[in-house]
Amino acid sequence: MDRSAHVLVVDDDSAIRVTLGALLRQAGYEVTEVSSGAAALDATQRSAVDSVITDLRMPGMDGMQLLSQLVARSPDLPVIVLTAHGSIPLAVEAIRAGAADFLSKPFERDELLRTVERSLLKARSEPPAGPEFAAPVMKEVAELIRRAARGHSTVLIRGESGVGKDRVAREIHELSPRRDAPFVKIHCSALPDSLLESELFGYEKGAFTGASVSKPGRIELAEGGTLFLDEIGDVTAAFQVKLLRVLQDREVDRLGSNRPRRVDVRIVAATHRDLESMVSEGAFREDLLYRLNVIPLVIPPLRERRDEIRALSTHFCRELARANGLPRETIDEEAVQVLLGLPWPGNVRQLQNFVERLVVLSDGPVVTLGDVERELDRQGVRPVERVSGSLVDARLRAERDSLVEALQRAGNNRSLAARILGVSRRTLYNKLKEHAIE
Repeated sequence: MDRSAHVLVVDDDSAIRVTLGALLRQAGYEVTEVSSGAAALDATQRSAVDSVITDLRMPGMDGMQLLSQLVARSPDLPVIVLTAHGSIPLAVEAIRAGAADFLSKPFERDELLRTVERSLLKARSEPPAGPEFAAPVMKEVAELIRRAARGHSTVLIRGESGVGKDRVAREIHELSPRRDAPFVKIHCSALPDSLLESELFGYEKGAFTGASVSKPGRIELAEGGTLFLDEIGDVTAAFQVKLLRVLQDREVDRLGSNRPRRVDVRIVAATHRDLESMVSEGAFREDLLYRLNVIPLVIPPLRERRDEIRALSTHFCRELARANGLPRETIDEEAVQVLLGLPWPGNVRQLQNFVERLVVLSDGPVVTLGDVERELDRQGVRPVERVSGSLVDARLRAERDSLVEALQRAGNNRSLAARILGVSRRTLYNKLKEHAIE
């Protein structure tokens, strides 16, 4: 078990709090001690916490109230409750309310450490939670992520731009046996082929002009861990051949070297492209596709998982307000209804960017309907009419407006319009056909 985890200890009894903190620190954990539920909530907002140990009986906000708020804010955060000897019914009630485990006072050191380790292990072995996995279709994806994480096979993540493929890749790594080794990402479409090759494979001193020292590539840097190849569909045919060798032989050749180096790396790749069509067109190697597509994961677009929009909007509002030091607490229901009716062709990334603008540009503790409509006006998007009983119709009208606006801005160039919307050309063509836009 990784003992670098951060444990938050909550107890109004200073003697118990100090004892817990000392025992956990001796075992190698990072520990924060607070004396109240309010201080605990503040601590979870100021820093990342991996587990919480809280007493149930405290003045002010008691342990059950704290548990309720922590479960609502961070469903995947394991909470261990402290109970007095013989308070089993209260412990059972806490477990039903979402606690990961309980610890009876007085406790032994080994019992404490086993309980903490068990809670951390359980959190890591469960399917990912959080607002990105609120929709029923994403719960199925979460279960596939958990299963894929158990092994070492190559994973290919597919989905439109902005759906959260990066998040999925990180979840696979964090849930896997390789979690304590590096997670290394490289964006294949962001670099020209020659630079991509030196970044991924590394090079020896003198391999090319300017190579004054030897440098390991991203593959070597990911040794024992996970290498995430984002937008793998954008690499050239020559690069595909070199990558295929890594997958086949588990060896890498630095530029300027004739000595292969063995590597132990799990490959997770992602793309928004239709790789089967690219194979048919001769633009992507069929053997490479087979090597990459051992475990396929398809992430549906946000329009097919609208149940998440409410949870994601609230989550982004809270997190972005905290990051910007602003007092925004939530988004009111009328504003959320408008967000539910928008098409979001750029998916989760577009929604996050939109909410960030709302958080920064609005006033007051709550983002309101007026804030949303003003931002839509700034972007030249007509606010969605709130027609009684016709939210689906409103969404379709808003989606059509977004498509028409993008085509106008692009001078009817469909490739440019697709880039403006953050979707693939295939998705754009399908949407134009669906809305009968010539």
